[in-house]
Amino acid sequence: MKNIFLPFLLCFFYTASFAQEVDSTQLFLDAIEQSLNYETGTIELESRNATLTVPEGFRYLNREQSMYVLSDLWGNPADTSVLGLLVPENKGVLADDSWVFVLSFDELGFVEDDDAEDIDYDDLLADEQKETREESKQRVQMGYEAIELVGWASKPYYDKEKKVLHWAKELKFADAETNTLNYNLRVLGRKGVFVINAVASMNELPEVKSSIGHVINSVEYKEGHRYADFTPGVDQVAAWTIGGLVAGKILAKAGFFALLLKFWKLIAVAAIGFGGAIWRRITGKPKEEEHLAEAETTAIPDEPTESEA
Repeated sequence: MKNIFLPFLLCFFYTASFAQEVDSTQLFLDAIEQSLNYETGTIELESRNATLTVPEGFRYLNREQSMYVLSDLWGNPADTSVLGLLVPENKGVLADDSWVFVLSFDELGFVEDDDAEDIDYDDLLADEQKETREESKQRVQMGYEAIELVGWASKPYYDKEKKVLHWAKELKFADAETNTLNYNLRVLGRKGVFVINAVASMNELPEVKSSIGHVINSVEYKEGHRYADFTPGVDQVAAWTIGGLVAGKILAKAGFFALLLKFWKLIAVAAIGFGGAIWRRITGKPKEEEHLAEAETTAIPDEPTESEA
């Protein structure tokens, strides 16, 4: 009779153990979220040439926290050009359906927009796909996932009156089941462009598109930095035109990030958090104390390591 109930007992204990691990992981994710300091209202951007009025339905993370989210949590290459993140107020950065707008400023000079109506975006897409295949090889060599440009998620469009360029790319990372959306906005100014990039999955495309108008209006150049303030013969003219902005290389241009958090929960918490930079950020524990704790743990006899378990 005991043998009959053994499979059920094993199933019960396995389920209970798995539930405990899930609960522990969720507590860890909640602790990360609570460690972030979200802001609302009007933000003085570190680029010093514009202000950001956080649009309704969003919260703002400053440069330091944004780089932490993008690199430490999401696994992207470090990018010091990032100014901040706009995060939907009803979602955290580690939620299953999370997405964000990444803000940065590219001081590339005054972008002339005379070519906006002459660009063949189908030909441009074919060139982009070819270049992406080459750049994907570089990503793999750098230790990141391979990438494929599937196509336009939203065909490029230039609003000449507002001086804002829109386009969206559908991207596939390695063997990911869900494709990534990069919805790009470039707000032209006197000395460069604000790069506003929605990083999401393709499932969030309708939600992202519905927010575009509010986000565009949230960034306001200060007097003397607007597109209309350009002074011929004095200000630098960018080597990039409108077509050049869309064709900017993925690895070379600011504003390109991968939404890797959907796979983040699949990694063991101990492997990426406890004993690492993420755990120090949450607890505020100095690195020296952390090493001491690790030494005390490893000194316990007969305790199997993770590699032995």
